[in-house]
Amino acid sequence: MSGQEVPIVVCVSADGLVFEQVQRQVDGIGQVVSFADLVELRAMLFPSPNAPAPAAGAASPGVVAQGLVEWGGLAVDRAANRVTWRGDPLPLTPDERDVLTLLIGPPLVVWSYEQLCASALGGADTATLRSTIKRLRRRLRGLPGGPQVHTVRGVGYRLDRSPRLNDH
Repeated sequence: MSGQEVPIVVCVSADGLVFEQVQRQVDGIGQVVSFADLVELRAMLFPSPNAPAPAAGAASPGVVAQGLVEWGGLAVDRAANRVTWRGDPLPLTPDERDVLTLLIGPPLVVWSYEQLCASALGGADTATLRSTIKRLRRRLRGLPGGPQVHTVRGVGYRLDRSPRLNDH
């Protein structure tokens, strides 16, 4: 492989934990692109001739590239531990950033309380998770058109679906 080539790893799973495991195994060696299912992967590989073309220079919502995850105007740069909204820094605590990083996906799935506590908060209890979600919601509420964290009663939390490219 020359110095310019970067391997691309395709992860097909609706389970965010699988994506996280693949990302850790690749560990900066290449790009990880994730799809919730084969239908989503096929749609990307073989787009419908009637589907609208993406805007020039626009990234697809939920794209993961070298640790960067985007949701509309929100970008989480895992490598730099930085979150931005439409290019402006969004000050989050490390716990808020870690929870948002998981929720922003892809794929966008419902994360159980236990998964979030174990993966983002180092095994903290659900009271700590609720407090973190409350603060995160407060910060996201101020972003016009930004993502919202929703409670799935008795299960966990999920983020809004990614906006369409023309919606921002």
